[in-house]
Amino acid sequence: MGTIKLLIGIFVIVAAVVLGAELIPVYYANYQFEDIVKTEATLQTYTTKPEAEIQDNLFKKAQELQIPLSKDQIKVSRHGTTGTGSLSIRAPYVVHVDLPGYPLDLHFDPSTENHSPF
Repeated sequence: MGTIKLLIGIFVIVAAVVLGAELIPVYYANYQFEDIVKTEATLQTYTTKPEAEIQDNLFKKAQELQIPLSKDQIKVSRHGTTGTGSLSIRAPYVVHVDLPGYPLDLHFDPSTENHSPF
């Protein structure tokens, strides 16, 4: 009986390590990209930088983080006038993870909308 408990315990630990090794980098990259999206929206609300340039910057950052995101998936739009309007960014994407015996699609939607205080 003690040997069975030991084997089950080892199996649970190995399964947790495998899950962590597969999922933690994906969630961490998403966390970093969400932070970049929010920062970009906050800073670019008050500039005259065109939406296409903001989209290009975000696409480059996504490529650096190895996020499977195309440039067309990144939606940047301004509302109102520059400096007194708002800027919204949305970049939904899906990451496919092949867990042993269980393929998984993780859906992420980093998005934000920053309103000017004026």
